[in-house]
Amino acid sequence: MNRIASMVEDFRYWFGRRSMQSRLVATYIVILLIPSIIVSNYFFTQIQDTYISDALNQNSFLLEMEKINMLSQIEAMEVAALLAVSDSAIKEYLKTDDELEPAGLIDLARGPIKDIERIQTNNPNILHLRLHTNNPFVMEIWPVIFQERRIIQEQWYADAKKLDGREMWVFNHRDPDLLRRNATDVFEERPKVSLIREMDIGAYSGILQVDMLMMHFAPKMFAGIYDEGSQMAIVDREGRLFMDRNQSFMANNEALQQEVLSQLAMLKEQAEENEERKDIVHTRFVVEGEPYLLITTSLERLQADVLNVVSLEGALDQVSGAQKQIITAFVILIGVLSVITYFMNTFILKNLRRLTETMKRVRRGEVESRIDIRGGGEIGELAHHFNKLIHTIHELIAQGVRKQAVTKEAELRTLHSQIDSHFLYNTLENIKMLAEIEGQRTISDALTSLGGMMRYNFKWSGEYVKLKDEIQHIRNYIDVMNIRFDEPIRLELCIPSEFMELEMLKMSLQPIVENAVKHAWPGIEDGERKIKIEVVAWQEDEITIYVTDNGIGIEPYRLGRLNENIRMSEFHELPQAGYARSDQRTEGIGLRNVHQRIQLFYGKEYGLDVSSEEGQYTMVTITFPKVLISRGGIIDEKSDDRG
Repeated sequence: MNRIASMVEDFRYWFGRRSMQSRLVATYIVILLIPSIIVSNYFFTQIQDTYISDALNQNSFLLEMEKINMLSQIEAMEVAALLAVSDSAIKEYLKTDDELEPAGLIDLARGPIKDIERIQTNNPNILHLRLHTNNPFVMEIWPVIFQERRIIQEQWYADAKKLDGREMWVFNHRDPDLLRRNATDVFEERPKVSLIREMDIGAYSGILQVDMLMMHFAPKMFAGIYDEGSQMAIVDREGRLFMDRNQSFMANNEALQQEVLSQLAMLKEQAEENEERKDIVHTRFVVEGEPYLLITTSLERLQADVLNVVSLEGALDQVSGAQKQIITAFVILIGVLSVITYFMNTFILKNLRRLTETMKRVRRGEVESRIDIRGGGEIGELAHHFNKLIHTIHELIAQGVRKQAVTKEAELRTLHSQIDSHFLYNTLENIKMLAEIEGQRTISDALTSLGGMMRYNFKWSGEYVKLKDEIQHIRNYIDVMNIRFDEPIRLELCIPSEFMELEMLKMSLQPIVENAVKHAWPGIEDGERKIKIEVVAWQEDEITIYVTDNGIGIEPYRLGRLNENIRMSEFHELPQAGYARSDQRTEGIGLRNVHQRIQLFYGKEYGLDVSSEEGQYTMVTITFPKVLISRGGIIDEKSDDRG
């Protein structure tokens, strides 16, 4: 099975690598040829079955007619036998105990003997009508009365002595002439059938013999008419085959004769096993490669079988020859149609080959290649979309070139800014050193935090940073902002340590914390100022960050407008929907930018949301996918100003 599967797979691979034109023609041939062969085989099988059925019916009818002729001759022979033994004068003569005088013999010959001869004359098909006796006082009167010693050599003589009043039918290939004195003479083959019956003549035995030549008993079987397609025959109770030897159909074919007898024996065994008795049975067999049909019927009174052997070779050869001719015609026709189809496909697929060649040129880098195919259809539509694709590729290449130019310009600007930033870093370091020399520790720490913020802002190596870097930037920002306030802002962190390696968008938290610093405490409230950042993974693939302040909160109607402005798909002039009380018309822009950046990089299902309770708190919730996590414990870190 594995080898077959491998061969099938190899063929599929080989066939798949052929051109579409070759595959179409091959498919066309298979689709036409296989059904044509199947249909022709089916119809010719039906024709063969019809011929065999007709041959069976025709030859069964002939066999039945021959059987009727035989039964008629059997009746004629039995009537002749009955008339022969019914003459009382003949019976008295056969039982005599004394030799009859010449005058009595003359009267017997002119009377009863002539009557028996007239029986034979009235039925010319009867060859002989003979009475055999072992009475020594009976003189032979030819050709009717004979002594039994003349038939002692017959094979049926011993069985005839045991008939006890019953009749027996005997078939013989020759008709020996009892009137010849030399028993060694060779007689001409003249098949005949004989009715043998034992006669009751008192103390002496007698045998009645009625003979008829087979040419009269079975006229169709022994008519001498040559038929090369069939032949009838009789098989007697001893299994001997009797037929017209002048016909070469079976006479010269010993193998056929043996097979016929074998098939007949099998039919009899099957009938005995199935306990079925049919008038006519048949079977098909083959001898030396030639098919035959055997039809047989039984003659129970003769204990013989009449059969008809029919050759099917001629007709089946004609049917087979016609089948081969038609299949050949189919093959030739399909071949012609395949050639026509090949050239038609060449014309139809010409545009497809053009399109294929154009695609190859595009693959080699010739992106300016286009194809002009007129007309509709699938190939025309494919060419249209191909040209559209080439146009799109051109636009993308142009965009790529423009982006590359912009990138180069940005790199130059970044390099220039880096040069400027180095000058600023060095200046800040010099001022920090002066502050430390003068003992201004607070100013030195503030400059350190400010330098960290500047480095974080200027160092834009990518869109993503680690959470710990973003948190450090927030710390620096809070440290710088605390210089401005009498009451410093305390930063509280509740972040599992494994989340510190989490990747997130740069500058995502700083605008939110900055918004809290600017709007949560307008300066009239008392108490501790606190901003809490908490990181939670409620789902396996999602991270949630809560940024909560304990400021004055947001009025409900302004909170709704703020969330609405954050989710606006395009930038419009924002209304007064600020984070808290503010007359500035730019409130909410920072939160909206963060929200849009998150959705741009992660998807529409992520972003931020603002919730608040007036006079209690304001909380910004950020959700984004979990990108990178390193293992560690959970920390709960609280931090105020480090100055």
